[in-house]
Amino acid sequence: MIRTATAALMIFVALLFAVPATAQSQQERLDARYDRALAAGYKALMLCGAIANAEANGVTRTPESVLQWELTGIQAPLDAIVRNLDYEVLRHDNGTIERVSVMWDEQNEPRYAIHLDDDRGCALNPINGPFDFYGRPANLPSSRSRDDAPIVQAPNMLRSALNAAFEGTYGEGARTTATIVHRGGQVIGERYVQEFDPATPQRTWSVAKSIAATLVGAAVHRGEADVNASADLGYTDGDPRRAITLDHLLRMTSGRYTDTPGNRTDPLYWGGATVTEAALDWPLVAAPGSTYRYANNDTLAAVAAIKPTFTDHPPAAFFTKLGMTHTVAETDWLGNFILSSQVWTTARDLAKFGQLYLNDGKLPDGTRILPEGWVQYVSTPSGPQPEGAFGYGAGFWLMNKSDGVPLDTIAAMGNRGQYVVIVPSLDVVIVRRGEDPVGASFDIAAFTRDVLAALETE
Repeated sequence: MIRTATAALMIFVALLFAVPATAQSQQERLDARYDRALAAGYKALMLCGAIANAEANGVTRTPESVLQWELTGIQAPLDAIVRNLDYEVLRHDNGTIERVSVMWDEQNEPRYAIHLDDDRGCALNPINGPFDFYGRPANLPSSRSRDDAPIVQAPNMLRSALNAAFEGTYGEGARTTATIVHRGGQVIGERYVQEFDPATPQRTWSVAKSIAATLVGAAVHRGEADVNASADLGYTDGDPRRAITLDHLLRMTSGRYTDTPGNRTDPLYWGGATVTEAALDWPLVAAPGSTYRYANNDTLAAVAAIKPTFTDHPPAAFFTKLGMTHTVAETDWLGNFILSSQVWTTARDLAKFGQLYLNDGKLPDGTRILPEGWVQYVSTPSGPQPEGAFGYGAGFWLMNKSDGVPLDTIAAMGNRGQYVVIVPSLDVVIVRRGEDPVGASFDIAAFTRDVLAALETE
C-alpha cells in the first residue's frame, strides 16, 4: 500500500508540474503568433506613414530608408521579427500610395496600412481585416507644396553645438536626423542628416501629447471645453470614473490602471484596435488626482472628450493656422485621432508649434487661439509629479530640474528622441529629431544647455 500511495503521489506531482508546462507552451505559441501580427502592423504602418506623408510633402522616402531608420532598433520582440517580414507597396495609377501590405501568416490576411489622403495620412486595418475593410483608399494627387526654403546655416558657435548632436556627443548610439534653433520667430540654424531635409516628416511619437494638449487649449478658448469638467469616462453618472476631469488626463493623474509604464498600447498602435476599444474603459485603481502615472490612454481619453469639436475644427485646420502645412494627424480605422503618438511632421513645423507658446498662444498676426494663461497652465506642476530628471505640467514636460536651463523651460518629448524645447524667457525653440534605437538615449538637457550657451556668445 505504501508503494502504491507513493507511486500515486509521484504521478500526481508529475501531472501537477506538467499542466503549467503545457499551458505555458500554448501561451508562448499564442504570444509568438500575436507578436508576428503586431510586427507586421508596425512595418506596414511605418512604411505607409513615412513614404506617403513624405511624398505628400514633395520629397521621396524609399522602403530601404525606412528600414534603415524607422524600422531599426525598435522594441523587443518586434525588432527581430520586423526585418524578416515580406512587404509590398501598392500604388494607384497616378503614382500615389494606395496601401502597404505585410505578410505575417500564410493562413491569414496580410496586415494593411491604408493611405487615406493628405489630411489623414495612413490608418491600420485590424488584424485579418481585408485591404478594403476601411473602404477604398484615396486616389488623389498631393495638394501640398514642397518646402524649398534653403537650410539656414548657423553661426560658428551654434553650428558646433548642432553638429555635436550628430556626432554622438549627447548619447552613445543616438541617431539624430534633424536639429533646429528658432529665435525671435526665425530659424537661425538647422542641420539634417544626409537622407532627410526640411520637408521630410517623421512620426512625433509622444510629442503628439503636447499637440493634443494644445488642441484641448484651443477648444477651451472657443468655449467648447473646460479642463475642470468631467471627461465623461465610464458608463453611467454613478461610475467613479466620471470624477476624472480633462485636467487629470492632461496631467497623467487619472488614477486609471495601466499594464505597463506609458501603456505601450500595442493593440491600438500596431494591432488595428480602435481608441474606444483600447484606451477608454480602463478601471480606476486610485482616486483621480492622487497619483502620477504617465499613460498614453490618458491623452487618448482627453482627445476623445473633445472629439465633437473636430467636426468644425479638425486638427488639419489648426495646423494650417500655425503654418504647419507639412503635418498630418493620423487616426484609427474608425477615424479616432491617435494623438498620443501618431502625428507626422517636420522639424520646421515643430519649431512653428513651439513659437505659438513663445507668443503666449497667439498667431503671428496677433490672433489669440489659446486662452490667456494657457502657457502658464501647461507649464505649472500641480499634484503628484514623476520621479526622475523632469517634472510634468499639463501635456508638457518641465525642465525645472535641469542645471543651466531657465526655470520656465518646457518641452514636448517623444520616443526615439523627439524633442521640442521651449524657452519663453529667451524667446527660443530648440527642436531635435531622431531615430534612436532602444537602449540609446539623447541628453536633451545637456544639448539645451550647450545651445543656449552658444547663443549667448553669438
